[in-house]
Amino acid sequence: MRFAHRSEARFARLLDFYRIRWEYEPHTFALREDAGGAVREAFTPDFWLPEQGVYVELTVLRQQLVTQKNGKLRRFRERYPGMTLRMLYRRDVDALACKYV
Repeated sequence: MRFAHRSEARFARLLDFYRIRWEYEPHTFALREDAGGAVREAFTPDFWLPEQGVYVELTVLRQQLVTQKNGKLRRFRERYPGMTLRMLYRRDVDALACKYV
């Protein structure tokens, strides 16, 4: 499997270690449409954990990009209030990896 970032591959290995079933980027959600209904902004969470019913988004990026991603997460939560989405930052993934080793 090809991941967009090595942190995603690392997280997938952690999920495998804990025998947590996962899917990589299986769903894309519209966040904004124009007046004609064309999607102008969309969001594809990194992981879907079907047995937990949780989407997981990883971010290990620069603060400016994290701020943009947080905006997308806010719009996702407003538009899809019944869905659970968790943001994991670099420190979260590092803490999980420490327990894995």
